Amino acid sequence: MLKIILHARNPIMPFCEPARELRIQNTPLWLHQRNLLAPYVTREMELKPGERLQPVREESIVYRDNLFFDEGFIQAFMAEAVKRKRPVRAAFHADDPAFREHALPLSTSYTPAGSLYLADLWYYPNGPVAGAEPLVIDMQAKEIGYYHVPTYMGDQSGDLVFQVPLRSMIAIDSWVHVFIADMVFSQFARGARFEKRLNEDLGFKINIIGKAIYEGRQILECSELVKVGKNCVIDPSAVIHGPTIIGDNVSINAGAVIENCVIGNNVNVSQDVQLMLSVVGDGAFLPFRTALFMTTVMENSMVAQNTCLQMCVVGRNTFIGAGSTFTDYNLIPVPLRARDGNGGLSLSNRPVLGGCVGHNCRIGSGMIIYPARTIESDVVLAASAERRVIDRDISFEESDHHKWKLANLHQTPYHKKSKAEVESW
Repeated sequence: MLKIILHARNPIMPFCEPARELRIQNTPLWLHQRNLLAPYVTREMELKPGERLQPVREESIVYRDNLFFDEGFIQAFMAEAVKRKRPVRAAFHADDPAFREHALPLSTSYTPAGSLYLADLWYYPNGPVAGAEPLVIDMQAKEIGYYHVPTYMGDQSGDLVFQVPLRSMIAIDSWVHVFIADMVFSQFARGARFEKRLNEDLGFKINIIGKAIYEGRQILECSELVKVGKNCVIDPSAVIHGPTIIGDNVSINAGAVIENCVIGNNVNVSQDVQLMLSVVGDGAFLPFRTALFMTTVMENSMVAQNTCLQMCVVGRNTFIGAGSTFTDYNLIPVPLRARDGNGGLSLSNRPVLGGCVGHNCRIGSGMIIYPARTIESDVVLAASAERRVIDRDISFEESDHHKWKLANLHQTPYHKKSKAEVESW
């Protein structure tokens, strides 16, 4: 089968790069797509924006490179598409709870078609032609609460919930979609699939219980649920609950608590660090008493001691100073807005939401960042009497390093043109 990759036009802000280059579950999105489609594909080709596709007369799958999908979704889509033997395009019902609540807000990638929304994923049995019919794949959403709060914080219900799909697909048009893909459609979904299998597969349940008894551990701590890579050093006092995946050459020190996380290779987790439902990229460093809740930290970044991030996304090669706090809740009940696929502000459909920091940023100690605010790649922010609280999005042009005499020492790989201008001053 031929795979045809269409490039998404817009970079994802504040990262200043296409969605395909961002990591989801510690894997670049383009590589994640390639791995999941490998069983079906024998060759591939890419079409850049504006490039025309030459006539093709062979079985083909076509998709936009900003799509995140999991194995369950792509298996269901391919099985039904091949069965129909005619051109089809992935679609969602407007009332699918996972799509309606999490994928559609802030997005620009879906095409409305009556009560359906069409995604940029096609199957052609004899090469691309016009007139593909919609193929709806039920994401099998399950409502799962993620914490209980006082009624005044939870829209009078007292519970904040996600619509967690057992089959996932989402177009990455906003940094919020990175959060959704990593947390709701991956971390929560993995736990939901585990619970479903545990309830339906007696042999699997017996195997889990037997392994826990044999190892003398609580069920969530047994090796069936906590996967540990090679050459790891884990202090006996650390508490690790699954489902958790830990990469190679990872150091986890005394008093650390880790629950349902994905931790990459060469990560250093120091004393008393708290990690819950989070994704930590390769080479990250988390000093003592760092706390992450439902947060993505991409590769080679550092979140310094006594810093708390909830429902945030942090890019690669970024430093966040000690004692900083990313808030996630408006003190008055004003709906949270976030950057959408067009670069404007739109309703995020999230009652609580943290902030986002781009790649190669340097954030000083003691900063307070308001909910849903973004800090663009290559930005340097130093706490001062004038700016300690970040109550709006920060662009590269507002970076503090522009005012310093040694500005040229700060590398700005995501703003190379701007760097040349700075050096000419």
